[in-house]
Amino acid sequence: MSESAPFSADSYFATQPPPASLEHDILGVREFVQQQLKKDRNVVLVTSGGTTVPLELNVVRFLDNFSAGTRGATSAEYFLKAGYAVIFMHRQFSLQPFSRHYSHSTNPFLDFLEIETPPVASPDSTPQICVAKEKREDLMSVLTAYKSVQASGTLHTLAFVTVNDYLWLLRAVSQELSALRRRALYYLAAAVSDFFLPRQKMSEHKIQSGKGSLHIEMDQVPKILKSMVDEWTKDGFIVSFKLETDPALLIPKARAALKRYGHQLVIGNELHTRKYQVLFVTPSSHTSILDDSVDEDSAFTETWLRVDIPSTPSAVSQKEIEEDIVFELARRHSEWINEKKL
Repeated sequence: MSESAPFSADSYFATQPPPASLEHDILGVREFVQQQLKKDRNVVLVTSGGTTVPLELNVVRFLDNFSAGTRGATSAEYFLKAGYAVIFMHRQFSLQPFSRHYSHSTNPFLDFLEIETPPVASPDSTPQICVAKEKREDLMSVLTAYKSVQASGTLHTLAFVTVNDYLWLLRAVSQELSALRRRALYYLAAAVSDFFLPRQKMSEHKIQSGKGSLHIEMDQVPKILKSMVDEWTKDGFIVSFKLETDPALLIPKARAALKRYGHQLVIGNELHTRKYQVLFVTPSSHTSILDDSVDEDSAFTETWLRVDIPSTPSAVSQKEIEEDIVFELARRHSEWINEKKL
């Protein structure tokens, strides 16, 4: 392959090394999938958070994006509530289900705690830690849900850091999940880098700043969604996300993705309103999206999901839109499963 040739999925995996922990991670996934098969559960893979692009083999500098994994972590909770087993594949140190409620920046966990000092006359005058009275109801709700998930064994977590980690894990997990065929749902909410620096082009050591301007030519990350549809997943229900800053591009880009990759659903969201509204785009059941003679507006179905926007910037929304997203996806996934039975 020449340096200028774009990477296909096959050429990527043939030339870029797997993460050292891949074999260990996949053994855990395989065991988890087998447990869910025995219990006849639907399983969803939720990818969450952003990916880094290292610029050196001994990494000091890297490119990153702003994703904190809010949508993925929140959605994972609602999938668990809906009865799914969840494989949560997340960026290391990004938000996770349940603990996300106590983000250090918005709701610090230490603010939930108080120091209770016994009366001086008490035989045990050692101060005790307790939960603040006004915080107990919320904490009990989250803790109860968390302990229930632990007891049922329905949550399995995997961590990635680089885009290379992500791609290798996604392929391996998808192949393991293919054993469930239509009962597997793929919720690809991670913010994956569009460009990367192949290992063969990386500097071994830290790039020195004394050399002046830095010029790096990066390669495009292969579009692996087509490989998921055609090779890895065997009838899985695949949901991808499309984030845009120009609302006018949302529908055309979502339609183009469905045409290009042939999966089931694109969730479109615009950067500044993504917490309050999303757009479901699917192929219309009665037409072919690849038939050029069919009017494009009739070849696709678009459905908006919306929740109320808080009245002030500091106010908290009364409802998380991920609750409605997951409810609607679970309904559509159930229909997808039942289609196979007819």
